[in-house]
Amino acid sequence: MGDAQEGRAHGDGSPALSTVGCMRAITSEHGTLDLHDVPDPVPGAGAVLIEVAAAGVNNADLQQAAGNYPPPPGASDVLGLEVSGVVRALGDGVDGFAVGDRVCALLSGGGYASLVVAPATQVLPVPDGVDLIAAAGLPEAACTVYSNVGMLAGLRPGQTLLVHGGTGGMGSHAVLWAKALGARVVATSGGERKVRASRELGADLVVDHRTEDFVARTLAFTDGRGVDVVLDVVGPDYLARNLEVLAPNGHVAVIASGSGSTAELDLGAMMRKRATISATTLRARPLDEKAAIVEAVRRDVWPFVADGRVRPVVDSVLPLDQAAEAHRRVRDGEVVGKVLLTP
Repeated sequence: MGDAQEGRAHGDGSPALSTVGCMRAITSEHGTLDLHDVPDPVPGAGAVLIEVAAAGVNNADLQQAAGNYPPPPGASDVLGLEVSGVVRALGDGVDGFAVGDRVCALLSGGGYASLVVAPATQVLPVPDGVDLIAAAGLPEAACTVYSNVGMLAGLRPGQTLLVHGGTGGMGSHAVLWAKALGARVVATSGGERKVRASRELGADLVVDHRTEDFVARTLAFTDGRGVDVVLDVVGPDYLARNLEVLAPNGHVAVIASGSGSTAELDLGAMMRKRATISATTLRARPLDEKAAIVEAVRRDVWPFVADGRVRPVVDSVLPLDQAAEAHRRVRDGEVVGKVLLTP
């Protein structure tokens, strides 16, 4: 691999890459997933080179492959927003990690490969007892859920969280983390298999959104008060009902918008409940914001990972050359937890 080298910074402030050798990686062009040789990355200042054990597959990858979600300026055009693996080299100025460490990392791209470079501030240690391959399913979910439900919405022990899509990659993590925190959890899931899986994850109430009204079931469960926080991946189609089921001073955190991008908002309903709504993405945030989120996750979420109360939920593991099949499984929506790819 050669010695670590410091390169010119990219436009988004991320460490630049020097290159030697070649590796196999997946990029997308015209809607196809192509496995081919690309230059090996080498970490610049402040970055870590990781030999990839596995990469998590996320809906954002599917959107990028379809041409709807291009990588931020300066980011790799290789797909993949999270990985686990072993540290193989350190750029200048990196403290807190050593060659050989088991780690997982949040990325702006580059994960569907055998090697990847990540800013050291976006790398997390994999605790003893956590399977290294399974750990690839943690960074994106942990950082997304905690930044929205923990940092923005301020969920506290004893409060109630409603998770839409309670068996998805984000939803399954949200259920586990909120229960570890000491909150009550209502989850919506579709179909008997997913309802059963949500119960097994620990949700206090599971609503089959295909056959049941989540508003009525949740209000009955909370004695009419409603929930303190909603974690939503549906968007416009659920906005009015999310407000209806929200408790006074509650918060709706939108992290995806499966039903579109625009909706009418009843400001009167918001004002009566003193409600707040946030809508965020993670990938394009500035490096300093991502660093703050990762540090908060390490402080407030990682102890639950270390003691086993929060674990990676893995649906299936496929080889990198079956990336198209991995995307199909995620697109079909029948998975429980994460689909992972191994180089």
